[in-house]
Amino acid sequence: MKDSVAEEHLYLGFSHWYRDSIFPLHTSISLFLLSYCDCKLFKIFLVPTGENVDDQFVTKNLLGDLEVHLISRYQLPVVVQSCCLPAVVVKDGKFCRAGLSVVLRHIIQKTYEADPSKKDVLELLGFKKTCLKACAEVSQWTRLCEISIPLAVEGFLTASSEHCQTIPPDILQLERKLGEPVRVHNDDKIRRQKLQQQKASAKTAVPVLGKEATEEGKTVEMREHPLPSLELSIAFSKLLVEEVSDAVNREAPNIRRTKTSDLPLLDHVFAEGLYFTLADIVLLPCIHQFLVSSKNQGKNLVNLPLISSWYQRVQKVPGVKKAAGKCNMELLQLPELMPAPEEELQDLSSVPDDLEEENEDSNFIGGPRPTMTKLMENGIEAKFSPHPCPSWTLDWTNLPSAVSPGEGKMSRDRALRKQQQLNNLVAAVTKLAKPGDVIVDFCSGGGHVGIVLAHMMPSCQVVLIENKELSLIRAKDRSDELGLNNIWFIQANLDYFNGTFNVGVALHACGVATDMVIEHCIKARAAFVISPCCYGFIQNTVKFKYPRSHQFKEILSYKEHMILCRFADQTAVQLPPERRLIGKQCMGLVDLDRAWAAEEHNYSVQVISMEPESCSPKNNMFVGIPT
Repeated sequence: MKDSVAEEHLYLGFSHWYRDSIFPLHTSISLFLLSYCDCKLFKIFLVPTGENVDDQFVTKNLLGDLEVHLISRYQLPVVVQSCCLPAVVVKDGKFCRAGLSVVLRHIIQKTYEADPSKKDVLELLGFKKTCLKACAEVSQWTRLCEISIPLAVEGFLTASSEHCQTIPPDILQLERKLGEPVRVHNDDKIRRQKLQQQKASAKTAVPVLGKEATEEGKTVEMREHPLPSLELSIAFSKLLVEEVSDAVNREAPNIRRTKTSDLPLLDHVFAEGLYFTLADIVLLPCIHQFLVSSKNQGKNLVNLPLISSWYQRVQKVPGVKKAAGKCNMELLQLPELMPAPEEELQDLSSVPDDLEEENEDSNFIGGPRPTMTKLMENGIEAKFSPHPCPSWTLDWTNLPSAVSPGEGKMSRDRALRKQQQLNNLVAAVTKLAKPGDVIVDFCSGGGHVGIVLAHMMPSCQVVLIENKELSLIRAKDRSDELGLNNIWFIQANLDYFNGTFNVGVALHACGVATDMVIEHCIKARAAFVISPCCYGFIQNTVKFKYPRSHQFKEILSYKEHMILCRFADQTAVQLPPERRLIGKQCMGLVDLDRAWAAEEHNYSVQVISMEPESCSPKNNMFVGIPT
C-alpha cells in the first residue's frame, strides 16, 4: 500500500436520520461505498441543512470505523459553497470534485491508487472504466441511477399513506430496464456459450413423471436438474476470481455455425448487465429503503420480481453484507417472487421511457431547403451582428508559454486557430467583466479560455468547470506553472454548480451543453459569451425541448428543427463551398432560435461570426447581456 497519499476532504449533506440511513440518500450511498472499499483516505464532514443538530448523536450513530465531523455550510471552503454536495476538495482549496457520480468514481480511483491489490474495487468502474461516467444531463441511465431513483425513494418515504399506494414510476422504469436484454463487450461469444448450455440442459432434462414411470418393474421418480444460468456463472466467477468451467468455455461446431440473430439474449444479473458495478452500489441503499418501507406498509412486491431478485443477488457479492453492517443497513431476506397474473400487474408499458416519444424518429431524411424556405416565408433568415472588434488580438509572443494553447499536443496550425478563437472570446469578455467579477469557464476542457482570462484579468476570480478529470488536471498543472491565485477548478456536471457569477464563457460547448450554459447564465443573471459546437448532437432531453424560442416553435416541428441541426454540422473545410454555405446558414438559424429564447428572459443577444471565419468550421459566437 502507498503511504504518501494526500488527504482530501469529503463533504456530505445531512438533512435527517431515518431508520438505518442518513438522508439525503446521496450521503448514505457515499458512506456505503467508503465501507465497501474499506477506504479511510478522506476526512469526512457532514454538512447539516438545519441548525439544531446533535453532534454526538449523529457521529455516534454513524459508521463505527469512520471518523465523521460536523461543519456548517458557512465554514465550507469557498469553492465548495458553489457546488451541490457531495463534494471532495484537496487541501489547497482550489480543486473540487462535485456530484454523486464524480465523487464516487474518485473514491474508487483513490482507493485503488493507495492499494493496487484492490482490483475488485477498480472493477466497479466497469468496461473501459465508463460506469456512470456520462453526465446525467445527457445519459438517461446515469440520470436514473444518480438523480431519479434517489429522489423517487426520498419522495416515497416522506409521502402520506394515501400518496404512496403506487410504485414510483422511476422504480418501475428500473424494473423494466432489468428486463431488457443485456449488451456487453464480446457478447456474441457469451451468447453462444448460453446456447450450448441450453442445448445441454435440454438433453439431460426429463419431464417429471412422478411414480408413473417405471424401470424393470420398479417405481422411479424422475427430476430435472437444471444447470445454473450462464450469466450467474460468469458474473460470480469474475467476483470470486475463478475460472469459468471448461464445459462453459468450449463450443461445439454446430454452436459456432449458428447465426448471431439466432443466439439467445443475455439476462441481467446486476444493474448494468452481467457484472457488479458502481451502479449497483448506488442503487442498493435506495432500493433497500424502498423495500423496507414497502414491507412495513404491507405492500405486495409482485410488480417487482426483477428488482427483488437483483436485491437478493447483490447481497451474495463478497463484501456487500459486511459494508451494509458497518452502515447499520439490515438487509432483508425476500421470498422468491414469481411474476403475477397479468391482471394484477401494474402496467409497465405505461411508464414513460424518457424522451422515447420525442426522439423515436431519429433518422431524419431530406435536406434543409424546405425548412429554410418555410422560415424565410415567415420572415426568418440567419442574420449575424457585426463583430465589435474584428482585429483585436492578444500579444501571444509576449505571453508566458503556459498561457498559449500551443503548450499542449497541438499542431502549429491548430494552435494558431485556437489562438484566433481565444482572441474573439477574450475580447468580448474583457468588455463585459469588471474588477472583482466572477467569470465561469463552462466545459473548460484543458483550460484554454479560463487560463488566458485568469492571467489577463488578475482582479477577477475565474472558475473552470469540466466533467473530464484529466483535462482539468492538465489545466491545473498549467495554472500552477503560471502561479495563478485567482482560479478554481471544479470537476462536475453543470447541474452540480450553483454558485453566483457575473460572466459565463464557453468555447465549443457541445450540442445541448450550449443550452445548459445559457440556462445557467440566465439563472444567475450573468452575461455570456459562448461559441457552440456539435449541432448534430442536439436533441430533446429531460430538461430541453427544441425549438427553443416561441417564434420558432410556432413555425417548425421538432423534426424540422433537427434537420437544421444535422445540416449545421456540414461546415468542414473539405466540403464543397455551396454545402458549407448552407451549413453556415443552418448554424445561424439554430443559434438565432437560441438567441431569441434567451431574449424571452430579458436578455439582449447578438450572434456574431468569429474573425477570421477560418479559425473554426464552428465559428458562431453569442454575446448575451441581461437587460
